[in-house]
Amino acid sequence: MTTAIVAEDEPHIRAQLVALLAQLWPDLEIVTEAEDGIAALAAIRAHEPDLLFLDVKMPGLSGVEVLQALGAHRFVTVFTTAFDDFAVKAFEEGAIDYLVKPITAARLAKAITRVQEKLLHVDTSAPIIDGTPTAATAHATAATPTQPLRWIQATQGDRVIFVTINEVLFFQSDSKYTRVVTKDREAFIRKSIKALIDELDPHQFVQVHRGTLINVNFIDVVERHSLRGMQVRMRGHTSALQIAQPYQAVFRGM
Repeated sequence: MTTAIVAEDEPHIRAQLVALLAQLWPDLEIVTEAEDGIAALAAIRAHEPDLLFLDVKMPGLSGVEVLQALGAHRFVTVFTTAFDDFAVKAFEEGAIDYLVKPITAARLAKAITRVQEKLLHVDTSAPIIDGTPTAATAHATAATPTQPLRWIQATQGDRVIFVTINEVLFFQSDSKYTRVVTKDREAFIRKSIKALIDELDPHQFVQVHRGTLINVNFIDVVERHSLRGMQVRMRGHTSALQIAQPYQAVFRGM
């Protein structure tokens, strides 16, 4: 069972969030509630939960300061805030999502989906408190088989967007970043092509170049040219992608 701590200094908002969580995620166990940042920090260290709901502005310590005291990467975290422009800062501090008050059931449901996806990919090498891996995280990783990556966070200008893997046409190396291209938009991630190969479903994504991975579900046509070699065109994208010689064997039967 997934465990959580809810930290919110306004009692009526805290009660509303707890009630919505009970409705939308009945199996979630809220081990304790906290009304300020100091109490939240103590509770997290005492209970080692899987999930944190942290108010950004609390007495004692802010939600950001709580995460900084623990290490932002160590817990799956959702921030709650009254300010819609907090998104970028939230993700910089390692949060998986942020909820703008007043919190609606529809928006919380989306956050829950993201949290559940994230909990399938928890890394035991990261979550530590005072040098010791958290028991909850270690247990979750040991008990859950490795699943292919299903969504990613990407940057688009000064925005952080969520992209499901199924909508990605292709990934392509671009300097220090990797382009994420869908039918409707482009964004960037810091994850390398090599890392993506290890995390994506090999039946869905194939490598066509040292720096390019394509989603086979969007292949439109494979072209052969005497001068340009082999290329692939993706539905929803105008430019052809080069298929390097070492990767052409996969497409020769097409």
